[in-house]
Amino acid sequence: MKNFSDSYKEAGVDVTAGYKAVELMKQHVARTNIPGVVSNIGSFGGLFQPDFTGMKAPILVSGTDGVGTKLRLAFLMDKHDTIGVDCVAMCVNDVICCGAQPLFFLDYLAVGKNFPEKIEKIVSGVADGCVQSNCALVGGETAEMPGFYPIDEYDLAGFCVGMVDREKVIDGSTMAEGDAIIGIQSSGVHSNGFSLVRKVFYVNEENLKQYYEELGTTLGEALLTPTKIYVRPMLSLMKTCTVKAVSHVTGGGFYENLPRMMKSGYTAKIDTNAFPTLPIFDLIQKVGNIPTEDMYSTFNMGIGMCVVVPASEAEKAIAHLKENGEEAFLIGTVVKGEEGVVLC
Repeated sequence: MKNFSDSYKEAGVDVTAGYKAVELMKQHVARTNIPGVVSNIGSFGGLFQPDFTGMKAPILVSGTDGVGTKLRLAFLMDKHDTIGVDCVAMCVNDVICCGAQPLFFLDYLAVGKNFPEKIEKIVSGVADGCVQSNCALVGGETAEMPGFYPIDEYDLAGFCVGMVDREKVIDGSTMAEGDAIIGIQSSGVHSNGFSLVRKVFYVNEENLKQYYEELGTTLGEALLTPTKIYVRPMLSLMKTCTVKAVSHVTGGGFYENLPRMMKSGYTAKIDTNAFPTLPIFDLIQKVGNIPTEDMYSTFNMGIGMCVVVPASEAEKAIAHLKENGEEAFLIGTVVKGEEGVVLC
């Protein structure tokens, strides 16, 4: 028997719409099933049995994040089927920095009003991200919150757990002077810096439809491009090369994120001419008249992930990443110093 309450519906919460949303999302959740999934959607807890085969001392690695104000563009464009990819990407890309394979994911979706078909689109994007990451969507929460969010708006956040053997944890501890820093190209702005983006373009429904020759698409389509998920190419690289440190270039850009992977007493020396700045960043800087240092303090500038490898393995690492469909560049080197990162 399904629960129903006219009183609750009059207060703004439609439980029958919630049931419909769950039914619609089941097919997408099913796409993410991998070995280890024990529970079905609707359980109080998501159950997962990890495979410890070949591991001496397995360690769980967790990460949580949201999509931020990029959601505003999804609202204005009424396009909701890719924002879930962003949510997954922001979590799994952090987990992979430690060398861990993402295992499972949970999402939290808070809405002003439950429109089942819209929720299905959002969750389909989450499922797409999980499939790209080879991790399972084992549960989540959809909260209808009338009077808290406008009826056409929502917030989306996620949580991921991965696993790595202790002896294979990537923490920068083996980093040495002269190591190479490889940059892997981003797909665009990803999911950070959108408060500045919205200010620069005075984002609205009309100007998001504007076509830019240098972008080869509309402003809205360029900005809403999903965050790239690096899990598969990075796991493959870790099996092929000696990966010493990894940085996911997110909020805070180069200046905040590269120091996070550096060993104490060492600095990332980055040649900003060694990789192409994506056109969207040139446009943001031009329209907003933003200083270059501020750009590198806010955005990924075309490099979504940085990887430290021995200099002797740099060419091999770049070639391997390209074989796995990624554009990669030798963008810097590890030097002694306390700055954390130096751009030149």
